[in-house]
Amino acid sequence: MVGAFLALAVGQLLIGRAEIEKAAPFNVIAALFAVALVMVSTTRAEPPRMTATTPLPFGQLSRAAPVAVTGCAVSGLIGSAFYALVPAWMQGEGIERETIALFMLVSVLGGLAFQVPVGRLSDRFDRRVVLAALGLGFAGAAVALVVLPRSLPIVLTTAALLGGFMSTLYPVCVALAHDSMPADRVVAVSGRLVLVSGLGSVIGPLVGTSLMARFDIDGVFYFMAAAAVLLSLVATGRSMIRAPPSHLERPFEVLAPQAAPLAHDPLSFSDEPSSPDRVGSASNER
Repeated sequence: MVGAFLALAVGQLLIGRAEIEKAAPFNVIAALFAVALVMVSTTRAEPPRMTATTPLPFGQLSRAAPVAVTGCAVSGLIGSAFYALVPAWMQGEGIERETIALFMLVSVLGGLAFQVPVGRLSDRFDRRVVLAALGLGFAGAAVALVVLPRSLPIVLTTAALLGGFMSTLYPVCVALAHDSMPADRVVAVSGRLVLVSGLGSVIGPLVGTSLMARFDIDGVFYFMAAAAVLLSLVATGRSMIRAPPSHLERPFEVLAPQAAPLAHDPLSFSDEPSSPDRVGSASNER
């Protein structure tokens, strides 16, 4: 998540300088994708051994981790509404592109700054309580953007808090889901959660657009705040009736690149067992 938000922050800096009316920025994006493909396709490292996995019914995940599923849906809904509609509204209001880029940059940097502290808190306490607090914090920041004077210092400070609370919902939900499921289901669980978040991302702009047409941007912020409060209520209620799942602690290690045998070299294979998957807590997600 830290790496993702660093890249997002750099991208926001380019918004104010790129001439988006021309093809050059899109050509740069295509070139970056091409470079990434070259790096992957020319590597000589042996891919990890595939392990057999069984499908994970969505109902099983929902019963085991209902708060995580709800949180991923809310996270996708909130994030998509924010990133799709707020900049568009600002541009429609005639706000300078540099100011829009600064607002979005501060929001992304807020998300970056919250990753490690929130992850450590969720490793110490019940993740559902942490999610409830994040939801209430986001709702408060969203309402503050509506009711407080819209001077630049106030807006930027509130945007940093908004981005911080918003951007930590998903990783805490992922960690909570992995705590509630067997460690060998990490791939299946992650795939389901990505799907749930994606569905929320589809709904967010659709609902937000209709609300913005009737209530201006205030309606979008109230909509996002209501979704966050709903998540807080679900997380709080679940924490009161069910004991928290045990945190799955695993060491997080960044493996150094090393020369590995090619798949077509028959002399290079060994019967050594592959290393166990490293899964688990919000420390891994960080």
